[in-house]
Amino acid sequence: MADSQSNARLRADAGTPTSGVIHVRTRLTADFTVISNALAQQRGSAVTIGVAVYIASLPDGTPVSIAALCEHFTEGEILISRALRELEAAGYLERRRERLPTGQIRTRTYFYDVPDGPPEPPAPRGPRKRSATAPATAVPETPQPVDTEPVPSLVDADPQALAVLTALCRVDPRLVLSVQEAARLAPAVSRWLAAGLGTVQIIKLLTEGLPDHFLTRPAGILAYRLRETPLPVAPLSPTHRDERPAVLPFQTCDGCDKAFRAPEPGRCRGCWSGSRLHAAC
Repeated sequence: MADSQSNARLRADAGTPTSGVIHVRTRLTADFTVISNALAQQRGSAVTIGVAVYIASLPDGTPVSIAALCEHFTEGEILISRALRELEAAGYLERRRERLPTGQIRTRTYFYDVPDGPPEPPAPRGPRKRSATAPATAVPETPQPVDTEPVPSLVDADPQALAVLTALCRVDPRLVLSVQEAARLAPAVSRWLAAGLGTVQIIKLLTEGLPDHFLTRPAGILAYRLRETPLPVAPLSPTHRDERPAVLPFQTCDGCDKAFRAPEPGRCRGCWSGSRLHAAC
């Protein structure tokens, strides 16, 4: 005869340890998530483990972008972004860029119960092979191959964009970039310049409100701001700023010989109003 099982909490027996954690376990039958010990006991950041457990508990289709996670956690975008990168490096998380039939590019996020190893580059045909023991939280569609763009060199970079990136360290000495980092960020700065933003405005957007302590490379913070900051309204160009209403020429009133501005000769407002009043009488 099988032993009966109870959902009541188990009492500690006589062999309870005198130090360390003592578990008071409750058998859960609903509203729980299974997490592997390899993930729960992984050494490193507590934020990373917390983000992983939270994502694993979400139903398929729930947004897990940095902005969505920042709305749930009290940590800022830097710590959340770092946690996602650590989960990617450990093989639990995969962010894959896919091209829609319309030509647009979107990013789909897959979370694995068991580490799936480093993400593989998109295959020329068919879906990427996956381990049978690593089910994904989201059911993926067949990925479309995405052309990867090579990192531009300083020779091909926009000189004005490089000048903006170089000037950042004058405002904040911590914003020192390597040659590769400057070449990688230059295209995004060029797009802001092409949108009509001035260099002073771009430097202000990239340097204001930075945290007191950086937990990642400055290039990562700048890349996030260039990617996620809504494009501000560009100031009016000098041509538009200098435009003024057309000035009407001076005319001599036919009734009182006073000067007044009008597009054509005739009577001034006073003579015109007087003539109408006289006609009414």
